[in-house]
Amino acid sequence: MSIFEKLNSINVNDKAEKKNGLTYLSWAWAWAELKKVCPEATYTVYENADGWNYHTDGRTCWVKTGVTADGIEHIEYLPVMDFRNKSIPLENVTSFDVNKAIQRSLTKAVARHGLGLYIYAGEDLPEEVFEEQMKYTDADIKRATLKRLLMKTNSDLVLFLEWCSREFKREIKAVDEMNENELDRAIAQVKRKEKKQ
Repeated sequence: MSIFEKLNSINVNDKAEKKNGLTYLSWAWAWAELKKVCPEATYTVYENADGWNYHTDGRTCWVKTGVTADGIEHIEYLPVMDFRNKSIPLENVTSFDVNKAIQRSLTKAVARHGLGLYIYAGEDLPEEVFEEQMKYTDADIKRATLKRLLMKTNSDLVLFLEWCSREFKREIKAVDEMNENELDRAIAQVKRKEKKQ
């Protein structure tokens, strides 16, 4: 099995996060997974002629990174963007913005080697997992999402279920008792809490 096939078969969904309509993988997690499969992998942050770690046309900026695994380098270009995923004008770019773009670019370059590539292709799951997941209903997936979010936000389950009972005007003793509409509302509530943290 090639390195691409090994990386492409890894389900990254539980490591992916959505933000402003885009899905992201943690660069540190992606790099660790690549190094497990290909310990000799390296990366390069390409500098411009002046030695800066970003490139510019005088109006906006972008970064250029490369990831080499098994002797193959994949290069990725990525604009330096704000929280709305819009290019930042050159005069407003900070070192923090550039660093964030470098990490995202490296993650995308790792994806070209197979890890999480389906995210950037607009797919939801790698092929091997898709058939397995087909047996689950939308409500099942929403229940799992809600449970993951509750754990991630360190939410008190008892207090949360009390809130759900008040909000939905019926007693709810477990996440599994919620219908799809209630799950949507509960997920939205936990995501609001997550954004405040």
